[in-house]
Amino acid sequence: MNALQDDTRFAQVAQRVAPGSVLLRTWALRGGISARMTALEVHRASGQTQRMIVRQPGTRALRHNPHAAAHEYKIHQLVQSLGLRAPAPYLLDETGTILPHPYWVMEFIDGTPDYAPASMDRYVRQFAAQLAAIHRIDGADPRLAFLPRQADSLAATLNRPPARLDESLNEGRIRRVLGAVWPLPALNRPTLVHGDFWPGNLLWREGRLVGVVDWEDAAVGNPLADFAISRLDLLWILGMEAMNTFTAHYQRLVDLDFSHLPYWDLAAALRPAGRLHEWAADWAALGRPDITEATMRAGHAWFVAQALAQIGN
Repeated sequence: MNALQDDTRFAQVAQRVAPGSVLLRTWALRGGISARMTALEVHRASGQTQRMIVRQPGTRALRHNPHAAAHEYKIHQLVQSLGLRAPAPYLLDETGTILPHPYWVMEFIDGTPDYAPASMDRYVRQFAAQLAAIHRIDGADPRLAFLPRQADSLAATLNRPPARLDESLNEGRIRRVLGAVWPLPALNRPTLVHGDFWPGNLLWREGRLVGVVDWEDAAVGNPLADFAISRLDLLWILGMEAMNTFTAHYQRLVDLDFSHLPYWDLAAALRPAGRLHEWAADWAALGRPDITEATMRAGHAWFVAQALAQIGN
């Protein structure tokens, strides 16, 4: 589609959400590799101006799940009903009559990710509190029954290693250690897990956490999986002190057994294997040129070493 066709079709989308509205402008948002994100600003018939976001799952997501848009829409309905800070879903359309691919429309939350907070302590306290709130949602809640089981996903990852292991990130050793103990005994009840709770998926305004986005990896599973992912990303982005402060705040807020945390740290460390260079590529554009592939490799090596040391002890 060219820009004119885009605007014509997005105007039709806006009409479905807000009948009688006039499209004022559109602009692209960062949606990662998993989706195309477009913000719309419309003038409603009531005289108010409203913003919304059209999310179109990407080719890879649709290949994995042809109903990815419906799945994401349903997840947002769920987390909204649970009182969590997530954009409200407005519309789902899988018909292809307006846009050629399935899409859904959500609330526009006025906030941005913060990769260099003015107050690290205030930042990580809110970060920890929001993650703890997610993990208070009992995995046995029947409203979560449609979500995938996180244990199945990790088992598949361990059972299907790539043809070439990323030994620069110690992938072989991580897989051997995890494979020897998997599945881990269940020391904590399953909860709702976000699946990718890192600073890029949190929206902030004036130092206050106002929204959590990108719930497409939500599942039912062990809350330590989310916790470990957050720990590694905070180490990379804000440093060891921030990771340790976050860890302490979170542990005070939840009633969990942390005996298996070193194993979940290793599971988190397995995620960038084979693609760390991709993860590191965008940091200059995000305003943090000090975060490089070299600094991420160093942080990853330390993170893996501390997990292995705890397991060895």
